[in-house]
Amino acid sequence: MKTATCRKPHRTQKLWRIFQKYKYYYILLLPGLLYFIVFRYVPLMGITIAFKDYRFVDGIWGSPWVGFKWFENMFVAGDFLNVLGNTIIISIYKLVFCFPAPLLLALLFNEVKNQVFKRTVQTIVYLPHFISWVVISGLMVTLLSPSSGLISIFGLETSPMISPSSFRGLLVLSEIWKETGWETVIYLAAITSISADMYEAAKIDGAGRLQQIIYITLPALKGTIAVLLILRTGKILSAGFDQVYNLYSPIVYDVADIIDTYVYRIGLSMGRFSLATAAGLFQSVVGFVLVLITNRITKSLGEEGLL
Repeated sequence: MKTATCRKPHRTQKLWRIFQKYKYYYILLLPGLLYFIVFRYVPLMGITIAFKDYRFVDGIWGSPWVGFKWFENMFVAGDFLNVLGNTIIISIYKLVFCFPAPLLLALLFNEVKNQVFKRTVQTIVYLPHFISWVVISGLMVTLLSPSSGLISIFGLETSPMISPSSFRGLLVLSEIWKETGWETVIYLAAITSISADMYEAAKIDGAGRLQQIIYITLPALKGTIAVLLILRTGKILSAGFDQVYNLYSPIVYDVADIIDTYVYRIGLSMGRFSLATAAGLFQSVVGFVLVLITNRITKSLGEEGLL
């Protein structure tokens, strides 16, 4: 008993000494920790709205429980099924076309030997990431105007932004233009960790640049590609609220309305908070399950994965 009672003050003192030694690091950590507590964990209490007939006057805890009523209504409603289909289709388009783009651009950057030219081009392709989708949507409306925009040169009478047949392609192209340059940072950082001796040995053996990419660079990037693929798969039901909300219009709702915009529209605009929360919870749960599945597949293929 004496030994046990003596250990506690010793551990407490040890923890206190560690805190005193790194106290400024903990102070720097505090704002980020508070952010996640306030904006990520505290709002989790609102999930219960999805299982209640929420009324503002009764509050979250005072509203009556209705079980899975809103989930049943959600899947019975034809508009949600259309929204779910749009979300999956747009996300798959982005996965197929947007996901490989940063990798290809990073491989091209790695082959450039002129550092001044390389850094200049990198800066140019990074810049769109810092432009808001609000600004980009304004630019696209102007450039794609059939009366005064660039497409007027080709004699087009309808803007792609209000054409259901071309709107999804416009989403993919705008995403590639805006985010590809920034996402190359991860791949370029991984490429710098590859030993230069491997490239030198490959040159001695007569390997060309393409062969070096196939047999050295790409195998070294498998772990990075796997992790980013897992994260991208988890966002299958999150096709990008900012982008779609700023670019779409009621004319293209049938092909452009996604779960994020659906939740915003029926939740805030129509005041159907319980239904909107149910849709958002469904989106989060499916995304979590997809992350677990993709992570398990990645591990079965010999990569580390996330978990």
